[in-house]
Amino acid sequence: MSTATAVDPVTSRKPRDDEIDVWGLTHPGKVRKSNQDHFLLGSLHKRLEIRASSLPAAEQLRACDERIGFLAMIADGVGGRAAGEEASRLALEQVTMYVAQSTRCYYEYNSQADDFTDMLQAAAFKSHERVLEHAQSYPDMQGMATTLTLWIGVWPWIYLLQVGDSRYYLYHHGELTQVSRDQTVAEELARQGLLTRASAARSPLANMLSSAIGGQQAEPVVTRLRSDWKHVHLLCSDGLTKHVSDERIAERLRTMTSAQAACEALLQDALDGGGTDNITVIVGRAIRNDRP
Repeated sequence: MSTATAVDPVTSRKPRDDEIDVWGLTHPGKVRKSNQDHFLLGSLHKRLEIRASSLPAAEQLRACDERIGFLAMIADGVGGRAAGEEASRLALEQVTMYVAQSTRCYYEYNSQADDFTDMLQAAAFKSHERVLEHAQSYPDMQGMATTLTLWIGVWPWIYLLQVGDSRYYLYHHGELTQVSRDQTVAEELARQGLLTRASAARSPLANMLSSAIGGQQAEPVVTRLRSDWKHVHLLCSDGLTKHVSDERIAERLRTMTSAQAACEALLQDALDGGGTDNITVIVGRAIRNDRP
């Protein structure tokens, strides 16, 4: 006799907008005079533009445009105060425009996962080119570069685009997993067996990027994951992880009452730990609401 696994018709569906609990914040820290980090949260919608109507419920119809996807991004600029901030800003602006247009095409034409992966990598390279062009046009911006970590949910999938060492963590069933891989010289040496993990973490090479938007080399990595209502998502710059352990992060996510409260608590942890760098944190989750 065979048995079938029951599928919950509620949690198998895409979360509604009112079921998404997400928050982001950024802070210069206690040492730096400026903040070179930038972040962005946004939802992509398939809009219905009503130009005229005699229907009494036309305003409600206009409001009910379907969400295609949700995106979260963090960029941590390097290369001096003005240059680093400009690099992270340019990167997020370029990627946002490219992804917004391409995601609609993906949705409307039912493209395959490989197509979407290619689109995200192309977005990273477009951003890389934009930052390089800007640096060439302005001599005082030479050496500008930035990390880029982009999370995009197109139900029932999650796509992660990674360049640099800003991180994406997934908290699920009590376990915190670092999904992204730091693109640093120390990490590359550790992967080759030339450094131990412990020595790599302590090495000055841990602060040297092996891949960056606008750097000498950009190697965007795209990862696809299955989405789940029980996931809690965290994106952060290294200003958080320099001072806050994975164990502390897991505890904050386990006991969170809201995404905003979790972000604020993690920020305070990083400040209490020294706050030696700019700090950016995004936390998001879905909360089931059984209203009709």
